[in-house]
Formats: sequence, C-alpha cells, structure tokens
Amino acid sequence: MAGGMDTGQGGKGKKSLDVAINLTAFIDLMAVTISFLIMTAVWTQIGRLQVSQAGGPSTEEQQEEEKTKTVQLNLLITPTELRLTADQSAFDPIPLTKDAKGKTDLTKLVARFKELKAQLPDQSAITLQPEDKVRYEDLVRIIDECIGSGLPQVSVSAAMG
Repeated sequence: MAGGMDTGQGGKGKKSLDVAINLTAFIDLMAVTISFLIMTAVWTQIGRLQVSQAGGPSTEEQQEEEKTKTVQLNLLITPTELRLTADQSAFDPIPLTKDAKGKTDLTKLVARFKELKAQLPDQSAITLQPEDKVRYEDLVRIIDECIGSGLPQVSVSAAMG
C-alpha cells in the first residue's frame, strides 16, 4: 500500500510518498562509530595504572604474608622530600632535587629501595602517601621506580597528618 499526498487538483493528482532510502551513508556512519568505540575501549585499558585499594587484606593474602617475611612500607611524598618508613622504623628523609632537565632526581630513592630489597627480598608491597601539592608527574615517576625496584604492589592513599 502506497501512501499519497493530495496536490490540490481535486483528487486527481496524488503524489507518491514512497522514496528509496540510501543506506550507504548510514552504514558508513555506523562503521566509523563502531571503530571509534572499539579504539576508545582499548585506549582506556592501556592507560590504566595498576594500583591496589587501601583496605584490609583478604584471608588468602593474610596466609601468604605469614609464610613470607614482609613489613608495612610507607613512602610519604612531600614537595621537598621523601620519607620512607618500614613498620615502626623510619629512614633518613630523602631531599627532592631537580636534575639538569628539570625533572625530579630519584637516584637516592632507587638506592634506598635496593638496600631495602637486599634486607627484605620477599617484600613486594608499598603504600605511597602523597601530599596535595605533589606534582602528578612526580607521583607517576615514583610509582614507576617502585615497580622497577621490585615493589609491584603499589597502593596510593592520602597523606596522614
């Protein structure tokens, strides 16, 4: 059944409303949209940082911790220094300095991590506590140094005090 529109000639001249729809443009639009959505989903997976949530360990994690000797490592990050604590013992503060390119020099922190890994080879977790004024770029570089130094379980929580 074809519909029609009255052209005003007393019912003699009805103009047909059936039109062939060009689906090529619609299919092209859908192909571009779908490929954009797929690429966006991949980019969000690539850009994700692996960090642990600050919270109590599960029962399986508690059993694993009993088997291996580990301590609670905390790294307080301020705009001027880094303070590393292992359980109740605190290390000397590491002053933050800039190198020739203007980036924060982390060589002293890496050396401290090497000393720590020599004493505690089973240690794999650290909690970073950045203050509000710490630059995001510095935080990401410190996370990278932690992972590179053999501490892959990095947690980030708010600085206390």
